[in-house]
This record gives sequence, structure tokens and C-alpha cells, in this order.
Amino acid sequence: MERQRLLSDAALSVFRLNGQFLGVAEELARPAGLTSAWWQVLGAVLREPLPVAGIARAMGITRQSVQRIADLLVGKGLAEYVPNPAHRRAKLLLPTDEGRAAIEKINPGHAELAGRLADRLGDERFAETVRVLERLSSAMEALGSDDGHDGAGADGPAGASP
Repeated sequence: MERQRLLSDAALSVFRLNGQFLGVAEELARPAGLTSAWWQVLGAVLREPLPVAGIARAMGITRQSVQRIADLLVGKGLAEYVPNPAHRRAKLLLPTDEGRAAIEKINPGHAELAGRLADRLGDERFAETVRVLERLSSAMEALGSDDGHDGAGADGPAGASP
């Protein structure tokens, strides 16, 4: 029973945290003309272009959700599809200069929020919190793989968080 309660408490905390992050992400993204979902997908390809399936895996959301958002971003000129040398049909998504500029508009608010969280938690506790969340995510992913699942639901509660 204790383990079940811990699982329930962890899930409820993560669901609440997800909602909090989604709300803040929407506020941060809005002045840049983005939604949190658009920000999430653009952010996934800032360092290197990725295929839609790769973005979906990294984000823990469905390929169909990412495809829909990627197509919207391309339609708005914020991203483009480029050829994928490793796979003829699975094109890579890459932000355009306009997409990168939109993300840059978010950075000051993002930095300010990061500073406020670090001030509240302390730098070491903030870093440890991130490590614990990453361990929990890895464990859930491993359990999903053990069970023959990918660890994510259709769009799951994580939906399209930043």
C-alpha cells in the first residue's frame, strides 16, 4: 500500500507540475507569437534538425501531435523541412531565422523564471530536483519498455509541454 500511495502521490505531483509548466509556458510564449506546443517543438530542433518521430520520442508525445505542430510551424514560416540523408521519406525539421527569432524573444522571461526558481530552491536543490525528475522519467520509460510499451500514452498528461 505504501508503494501504491507513493506512486499516486508522484503522479498527482507531476500532473500538477505539468499544468503549472504549461500555464507558465503559454505566458512566456504568447508575446513571441507562439504557443507552448509550438515552443516545445521548435526548441527540440534548435541544436540540430530532427525527424518528427525523433522529436516525438524526445518529448514523450505522439508522432501525430508533433507532425500536426510541425506542419503548422512550416506553414507559418517558423520552421522548414529539409532532406534527411539517413532516410529519404522522413524529412528533418529545422527552425527558420524567424523561428529562431521567436525563441529569442522568450529567452528573457525564461531566464527570469529560472532565476526566481533557483532563488526559491537554491542552486543545488534546483539541480537535484532536475536529476530526480530525470531519474523518475528514465525509470518510467524503462518500465514501459519492459512491458512492451513506449512509456507514453496517446498524448498522455504531458501533452505538449515546453
